[in-house]
Amino acid sequence: MVRLNEIRAGEVAVDPPAARDAGLVFIGRIRTPWTSRLETPRLGRPDGPLCHVEIFEPWRRALAGIEAYARIEVLYWMHLSRRDLVLQSPANDGELHGTFSLRAPVRPNPIGTAIARLISIDGDGVLLVRGLDCVDGTPLLDLKPDRALFTPIAPEQPGDRQVGE
Repeated sequence: MVRLNEIRAGEVAVDPPAARDAGLVFIGRIRTPWTSRLETPRLGRPDGPLCHVEIFEPWRRALAGIEAYARIEVLYWMHLSRRDLVLQSPANDGELHGTFSLRAPVRPNPIGTAIARLISIDGDGVLLVRGLDCVDGTPLLDLKPDRALFTPIAPEQPGDRQVGE
């Protein structure tokens, strides 16, 4: 069972520096059925409950054309997450993993992403979607068409390589 602000055996927390690098603007708010982190699913599902993504003014005009995409990438700020763990044991089994090798919500900059299925858009800047995995009231950072729907602009060039090659 996950507990709020728990540090499990072997996990390592640090004192993060004061934030001063970036100024983020929340462009909306996400409405989901989950009112606490403990009941929120770890991963969104394409057949999950309907959720509302509310876009604030003046950003609503930026939705023009998004209806052409069946799936959208939703980027959000996990405002209830810790930001101090560098080694984590998500299964609480004593096996430690670096934060950057996990999709855990505890991270230096708690940015969450989900690929959501776009169901509809109303005229007031509210998107109805399925596939989210965040608590009700989560601040919205950005929306993008699912990157899997795009083809690279430039063909592969000499010298391009994949990690591990």
